[in-house]
Amino acid sequence: MDLPPREQDSTAPDEQRWRAAGDRIDTLLQASSAGGTMARERAEQLVREVAELYGAGLTRVVELLEPATLDRLARDDLVASLLLVHGLHPHDVDVRVRAALDSVRPYLGSHGGDVALVGIVDGVVRLELTGSCRNCPSSSVTLELAVEDAVRAAAPEIESIEVVAAQPEPTGPIAADTLFSRVRSHDSAPGSWVAVPELAELAPGEVGGFTVAGLGVLACRVDEQLFAYRDHCPVCAHSLAGAALHRRAGFPVGDAVLRCPTCRAHFDIVRAGARIDGDGHLEPLPVLVRSGALSVAVPAGVPG
Repeated sequence: MDLPPREQDSTAPDEQRWRAAGDRIDTLLQASSAGGTMARERAEQLVREVAELYGAGLTRVVELLEPATLDRLARDDLVASLLLVHGLHPHDVDVRVRAALDSVRPYLGSHGGDVALVGIVDGVVRLELTGSCRNCPSSSVTLELAVEDAVRAAAPEIESIEVVAAQPEPTGPIAADTLFSRVRSHDSAPGSWVAVPELAELAPGEVGGFTVAGLGVLACRVDEQLFAYRDHCPVCAHSLAGAALHRRAGFPVGDAVLRCPTCRAHFDIVRAGARIDGDGHLEPLPVLVRSGALSVAVPAGVPG
């Protein structure tokens, strides 16, 4: 039987289409249920047969590859996900989780914090947040949108993530689900990642305004590091449009202060947007490279 050519979404990049493939397959399986239990079972069997066929072919390919070539391929998100599905990934879960943490460490470092892997036992990943990440007003949001997202993408087989406070604080393990349920009850609830490749065009010292999924975002580059904040001054509640970066006299290279053009309040861009001349704090937004594209985490509830 001749099948019509598959309809392509010309407006979506290939990477986005493949990342949503699982959802599309599940939707098609749900639709097959309309034909009854037998139709659903046959559809699921068809998916299994196709997956096993491609898995067998992928196994043959992996066997022919040099270790260095396989390692390079495993750095691609799509290829890595296929290798994981078929149990062919060259790295064990510990190596993959550590690599995922390394990928977000520059972002955490820009906020004066860090994350360490305590251990992985029975599918439970235990992490330790150190530095200002423990006290930053967006630390919980940072954890879910940056750290958890990276870890689960690299190791989808894990059961859960637990967070422990760095010593000497006596706080014990906090179940990630419990922590995140508290986060979601506040205005700073986490949302989703949106690709913003235009951020790469910012030159060192440049400040730019962007609209990301309906949210006003102020982004800037300090040396090679990118920072993004919600375009909202916590002091006067006005936009930060027109603001520029300044280096304080006597401070080392890399110091970057942003002054609100309306109320003249000053914020330390490198240190999570903390105000340096009074109370207040800019709302930082995680910026990471996801699937090869610079992306910004947009809070939930933002229309897009």
